[in-house]
Amino acid sequence: MPRIIPVAAALFLGGMMLAELETWRQSTVVLDSPVTTELTGVVERREIDANGRWRYLVRVGRTANPEIRRPPERVSLLARARHESAGTGETISSRVRISPPSGPALPGLNDFAFSSYFDGIGAVGFFYGVPNKEAGPALPRAWIAEFESGLFDLRSAIASHIRETVPGDAGAFAAAIVTDERRAISKETTEALRLSGLAHIVAISGLNMALAAGIFFVGVRTVLSFFPGFAQAYPVKKIAAAGALVMATAYYLISGFGVSAERAYIMMAVMLVAVFFDRPSISLRNVALSALIIIAVSPSEILGPSFQMSFAATAALVAGYALWKNRSKKHDPEPLQIRHPVVTPVLASWKFIAGILATTLIGSTSTAIFSVEHFHRIATYGGLAANLAAMPIISFVVMPAGLVGMLLVPFGLDAPFLKLMGLGLEAVISIARHVAAWGGDAGIGRQHPWFLPVSTAGFLLLTLLRSRLRLVGIPLVAAALLFSWHERSKPLPDILVSEDGTMIALIGREGIATNRTRPPDFIYGQWKRALLLGDPIKPDVSSAGDKPPDGKSEERRELTQAEIEAVRSRIRQVPAGHFVCEPRVFCGVKTSGGTMIASVEDSRYAGAACDAAHIIIAPRARFDHCRSGALMINGNALRKTGALEISLHGAADIRQWTIRPAMAGHDRPWSRHRHYDWRNKTFASALPEPLRQLINGSGG
Repeated sequence: MPRIIPVAAALFLGGMMLAELETWRQSTVVLDSPVTTELTGVVERREIDANGRWRYLVRVGRTANPEIRRPPERVSLLARARHESAGTGETISSRVRISPPSGPALPGLNDFAFSSYFDGIGAVGFFYGVPNKEAGPALPRAWIAEFESGLFDLRSAIASHIRETVPGDAGAFAAAIVTDERRAISKETTEALRLSGLAHIVAISGLNMALAAGIFFVGVRTVLSFFPGFAQAYPVKKIAAAGALVMATAYYLISGFGVSAERAYIMMAVMLVAVFFDRPSISLRNVALSALIIIAVSPSEILGPSFQMSFAATAALVAGYALWKNRSKKHDPEPLQIRHPVVTPVLASWKFIAGILATTLIGSTSTAIFSVEHFHRIATYGGLAANLAAMPIISFVVMPAGLVGMLLVPFGLDAPFLKLMGLGLEAVISIARHVAAWGGDAGIGRQHPWFLPVSTAGFLLLTLLRSRLRLVGIPLVAAALLFSWHERSKPLPDILVSEDGTMIALIGREGIATNRTRPPDFIYGQWKRALLLGDPIKPDVSSAGDKPPDGKSEERRELTQAEIEAVRSRIRQVPAGHFVCEPRVFCGVKTSGGTMIASVEDSRYAGAACDAAHIIIAPRARFDHCRSGALMINGNALRKTGALEISLHGAADIRQWTIRPAMAGHDRPWSRHRHYDWRNKTFASALPEPLRQLINGSGG
C-alpha cells in the first residue's frame, strides 16, 4: 500500500501536466464579441445536415468591413441557402455573422465553449446568402494538414456515395455508421433512436468496431481454413488478426477521429495485437491502456459524455464477462451434451437472446449515471425491448452487408450490399419509432455537483476491483442518489435569463412564461430538460404606443418626455403570469408577489424601465445602475456572468434575492474573452452593485 501512494501522486501530477500541455498546445483564439463582417478563408471540413444545409469549418484568412483586430483562427459556419458546396481546401468568402461559442445555458450545464476551445474553433455563426468560391492558388499548408484534409475528403465522398445509393434516413444512418457523419439524419429519427436506447448504434463505438473487425477476422480465418495445407503451415489466426487490424485502422481513419471511435480502435488494436503474442484479448488492462492513451493525447476528452459513457459501458461489459467466465469455471467443464434437432436450436437461440439482454442491461445501467448527468434523462424499459429486436438485425444484416459493400466499392459492386444494409436500418428505425412511442424515457433533471464524482467513484469500485472490497461502491452509489434527490427537492428559481439577455422566463404557479413567441430550441430545450419544465406560455404581443423604431437612424433619435412617460406607464400596467411585449420597445411581466420585470431591446427605453420595474434586463444599456434602486442587468454584466437564475424567495426586498450565475468568477482559457478587454489588455471592471452582492450571497 505505501508504494501505491507515490505512484498515484505521480500519475495525478502527470495528468495535471498533460492537461496544461494540451491547453497550451491548443491556445485557441476565441472571438470576444458578436460581429458581422466580410470573411475569407479556407474550407478545412464540411458536413451536410438533414435539410440539405452545409456546415463548414473554415480557417480564417482575413476579415473586412469591419476588420477584426483579434480574429479567431477557425470558425464553424452554417450555409442555410442551397448552393453547390465548396470542397475542402477551397477558398470561400461571404458576409457572415459570427459569435463566441455559447457558455452554459444555466449554471451547472454543459459549457459549449470548452469543447469548442479544444476543437480549435474560436467562433460559430452563419453565412448571409451563399458563400462565394474564390479563384486563385490554394494557400500552402503543412503535410499533416494535407493528409488530414485528404482523409476528410475521402470520408465525405464515402458518406455522399452511401446517401446517394440508399436515400432517406436509412442512407444517412448507414453513412453515420461508416463515417460518423450524423448531421444528415433527421431530428425525428435521431430523437426516436435516443428515446428507444438505440442511439449508441449511430456512433462509431466498440459495438461497430467489434462487429466490423470480428466479421472480417472470422471471415478471413474461415476462408483460410478451407486450405488445410496452408492452415497447417502458417498461423491462420494471427494472419486473420493482422488483416482485421488493417481493416480496423482504415475504419478509424475515415471515422472523423471521434473519441468513441478512438477508444474503440485502441481497444480493438490492443485485442488484435494480443493475438500475435497469444495473450488474453479481453481484459480490464486493455480498457485501462486505451484510457491512458486517450488521456495522454487529449485529456480534455475525459470531461465529455462520449468518453465517459463509452468507457463506462466497456469497463462494465468486460467486468461482467470476467464474472461470467469465473462462474463457468466453477461448474462441470464437460456437462452432459444434449443433441436434438429441436432442443439444440432452442438452446442456441436462448443463449443469443440472453446475451443481448445481459449486454443491454449492463450497458444501459453503466451509462445511466452519465446520461443523467449530461442529458438529464434516462431510458427505461424501452431500451431492453428495442435492443433485443434491433441487435440481431445489426449483427447479422447491417454490419456484414456494410463491410462487404465497403470492400467492393473500388470495383463498383457495392450497391446491392449497401441497399441490403439500408433495408436493415429501415427496420431498425421502425423499431426505434415504435418503442419511442411507448414513452419510456424519463426526465431526471439537473444534478447536484457531487452526484457525478461520487457515483463515478462507486461505479469504478464495483467494476475494477476483484475482491469483496468492490462492495464499498454500493454505499457510494446510494450517496449519489441522495445527492440527486436533494437537488430535485430544491425550489425552482423564479426568473431565468439567457447569457445574451434576449430570452427571459418567469416560473410561476401558472407555468413558465417567456418573452419570446418562439423560444430558441437550443436554449429552451436545455432549460426544459434541466428543470423539468413544461411548454412555455407565449407572450401577448401588443401594438400599443408609437410606431416601432425602423432602422439605425430612428434608434439614434432622442425620445421626447411624452414618449418616455407613455412607455413608463405601459410597463407599470403589465399583468401577472405572462409577458406583454411591444416589438422593439419592451417586454414586461409581473410576478405573483408584485415584482415587475422588464426586458428592453432599445437602450433609449432603459431609463423608463428603471423607473417602472424592479428588475431590468437591457443588453444594450450604457449604464450599470438605476437611480430608482432597481436591479439593472446589462450586456456588460451578462458577458461576465453568463446565464442567470434569480430567486426572489417571495420577497419584495432586493436584499433578500439571490442570483446564481453560470460563469461569474471562472477565469479559464475558454472563458477569458468574457472578462478581458483585448483592446486595452486589461481585465474588465468588477460587476456593479448590487448585482455582485446578490451573486456573492448565493454562493455563486
